[in-house]
Amino acid sequence: MTNQKKLKAIQSVSGQVTLPGSKSITNRILLLSAIADGETVIKHPLQSDDTNHMIEALKILQVDLTQNKNGDIHIKGSQGQFKNKSAEIFLGNAGTAFRPLTAALSFSQGNYMLSGVPRMHERPIKDLVDALLQLNANISYLNQEGYPPLKISPSEIIVNSSVKIRGDISSQFLTALLMAIPLTKKEVSIEIVGDLISKPYIDITLNLMSRFGVHVKKIDWQHFLIPGSSAYVSPGEIFVEGDASSASYFLAAGALAGDIEVKGIGKNSIQGDVKFTEALALMGAKIKTLEASIKVSKVKTLQAINLDCNHIPDAAMTLAVLALFANGTTKLHNIGSWRVKETDRIKAMATELKKLGAAVVEGEDFIEITPPLHIKEDVEIDTYDDHRIAMCFSLVSLKNISITINDPACVNKTFPTYFEVLESIIKT
Repeated sequence: MTNQKKLKAIQSVSGQVTLPGSKSITNRILLLSAIADGETVIKHPLQSDDTNHMIEALKILQVDLTQNKNGDIHIKGSQGQFKNKSAEIFLGNAGTAFRPLTAALSFSQGNYMLSGVPRMHERPIKDLVDALLQLNANISYLNQEGYPPLKISPSEIIVNSSVKIRGDISSQFLTALLMAIPLTKKEVSIEIVGDLISKPYIDITLNLMSRFGVHVKKIDWQHFLIPGSSAYVSPGEIFVEGDASSASYFLAAGALAGDIEVKGIGKNSIQGDVKFTEALALMGAKIKTLEASIKVSKVKTLQAINLDCNHIPDAAMTLAVLALFANGTTKLHNIGSWRVKETDRIKAMATELKKLGAAVVEGEDFIEITPPLHIKEDVEIDTYDDHRIAMCFSLVSLKNISITINDPACVNKTFPTYFEVLESIIKT
């Protein structure tokens, strides 16, 4: 196979890493800027496959969007009215683009068809669609019920009572609903059915909505009230902080092999995955969190942990690889959302960890990892077109173990320069 990245056995790393912008924040800001009143300049946006899908979708909808040579994006808001009322939009495997656009376009009085790659057509969207149907949106499934592709047609939005939406599959469904409802100009109450997972991602959504002038009342994570007078207004200029999920790989690299400073996130980060540092500290790493960066130092022996990872679902994958080098058995639970991501991440992680010699127990919403006495070398890791699997397994090389990553280009989804940045901190 020619599409491989062979990583040599490495013993030490050191230096600084400046993170790319957050995917979650970039795609939220792109859509909010597009439906707001006024012009927005987005500073330090992520440039990746997922954000490119959102940008292309907005261009198809005839949003006035330009990007300068520094990467800054200028958007003239449409005040919630997309000019193009008939379009077919392809969104790859970008959940942070597909789900919010489904909701926004449901209130846009146009005819739209949304599709993606085959894996996107396996990722559930029924809970979001069911919530939108309660508002009399006109959405139909073009293939299998409950899954993309979708057809969206004009409809009269009607609010009879609170909108109910499940919270235990993906927080992106609630994010999509929250961001789109101000377009209706109606007061809407959202009621969460069951437990709401990944709450920090909802906090990101509410934080960014407030910066665009829409303030949602949150009651015990079970009810959300959007005022009928809500309207998005551009804040003018807005900065995208570094991606906290991507930070986990370099923070872990420091814990495994040296002294690393990760720049772009710090004490005031609005991302939940910044709490990965707390999990790393539980494993024994030395962490120092500053205003705009985080420092971590190598620890001689990592300790196994038993951790509820509901608050750090993406960064928890990095913990699963660190478990290979921990003293004892690590259990990561409350990670059921892994099964509906870019791939079934629980199954994929279990499969690849076993290749390296680990004993793995896989549950519906947990994974348990016991490290082997000796980790197997020169193993080929399959990545399942999942950027996070590629990045977290690359860390194995930092414990003096050569490893091969198949289909390394999958990192383009969120971090196109990942392997170059990783190489930049290797001490020779």
